[in-house]
Amino acid sequence: MSYSFDLEWEMAPLGGGTGQSYKGVKGEQTIFLKRNTTPFLAAVSVEGIAPKLLWTRRTANGEGITAQEWIEGDTLQPVQMVEHDVLAMVKAIHESATLKGMLEKIQGSSATPTQLLAEYQESLQVDLRQNSFLNRVVDYLYHTANQLEKVDSVVCHGDLSHANFLLEKTGRLYLVDWENVKLCDPLLDVASILCRYINYSDWEKWLEVYGVTLTPSVQLRLQWFCILTYLMDIKKSHFYGRNHQVNYAIMMIKKIMQ
Repeated sequence: MSYSFDLEWEMAPLGGGTGQSYKGVKGEQTIFLKRNTTPFLAAVSVEGIAPKLLWTRRTANGEGITAQEWIEGDTLQPVQMVEHDVLAMVKAIHESATLKGMLEKIQGSSATPTQLLAEYQESLQVDLRQNSFLNRVVDYLYHTANQLEKVDSVVCHGDLSHANFLLEKTGRLYLVDWENVKLCDPLLDVASILCRYINYSDWEKWLEVYGVTLTPSVQLRLQWFCILTYLMDIKKSHFYGRNHQVNYAIMMIKKIMQ
């Protein structure tokens, strides 16, 4: 199924969880179109982290549409997430004073751990909200949130799934889908990669390359954000009926908490 936008571009829906992404075609031109994305996209586009932003428009019903350069490439496979290109990109984003300044203008204050938990609980499916084990997990995170060492916030992508890394055929790596971007503890992003893609025996080595020593304080923060990552995975997987992934994430939370 496709339809036209402003009688200019033929838009064909692309796969993905949000249903907001489209391939736009006009003659021999191809672009990537997305509805209701973050204004921060302009900043990461200028920095070359996301594909080039071509234009933004507003539809008659008030929706925002962004157009980006169409990249010929593939999303990363899970096994590719251990490569240092991923680590270098995440580290560069976290260390960018320019990106932080831009996001502070757009978003203002940083997201605290309790605010991240509230984000998980927002629009949570009823059976997950009534699950006694998950409720105990949430209570544990609330009770331990104030024990986490406070560190300077950085720009965090907020959803570092392998599917959000786009590898161009030339070998250049991009990071897409910035709707969950926030100012936060950098271990929010780091933990989401470690717990999903890196063997625990390799965590310390991976953190050394990133520039963090695995102290007891860091370990507590990693544990906290890993559990949060799996809670968010459960919420998303449950919404799409992926029961196997729900059960896997629950198993991993139990393993961490033991």
